[in-house]
Amino acid sequence: MRITKLAGLPISIGFLRSFSVMSGNQDYKSATSIYDFTANSIKGEEVPLSKYKGHVCLIVNVASKCGLTATNYKELNELYDEYAESKGLRILAFPCNQFQGQEPGNAEEICSFADRQKVKFDLFEKIDVNGENTHPLWKYLKKEQGGTLGNFIKWNFTKFIVDKEGKVVERHGPTVEPHSLKQNLEKYF
Repeated sequence: MRITKLAGLPISIGFLRSFSVMSGNQDYKSATSIYDFTANSIKGEEVPLSKYKGHVCLIVNVASKCGLTATNYKELNELYDEYAESKGLRILAFPCNQFQGQEPGNAEEICSFADRQKVKFDLFEKIDVNGENTHPLWKYLKKEQGGTLGNFIKWNFTKFIVDKEGKVVERHGPTVEPHSLKQNLEKYF
């Protein structure tokens, strides 16, 4: 373990990395919109979610080896094609390996899979959506739109609709196919 000093105190590099990942993320309990958060792109670049101001967003946890993968990736691409230019829809996809190891790849492998799927929407680094290491954005999403049997994410492809002001307005379970969300999305464009 590498140690450095901060204000004369020994600090592990791992601690500094975990702090930097959290920098730019307001505490989820006091956040007022998704714009209070940042997330790292799949390429490792920090993205302030304020860049999505004025856009309706669909935020989803994705996996490449799930029984729901083919339909969801296909229909997410189709939604993007239909609404990104004409209505300003933005899709934010967060790979997650917490459900039976169905997203085991590293960033390069996830990018390769996304390229084969012809993904055009925004892909972020693999994160946790449940548990101790839950990304702050996902803590916020779950706080704003709780689940039926609890606020935890139950499986891959849970979907959150966010309005143009960055407010979480709807939550949909994994078996809700993206095409079936068209009427819901239309309400917020």
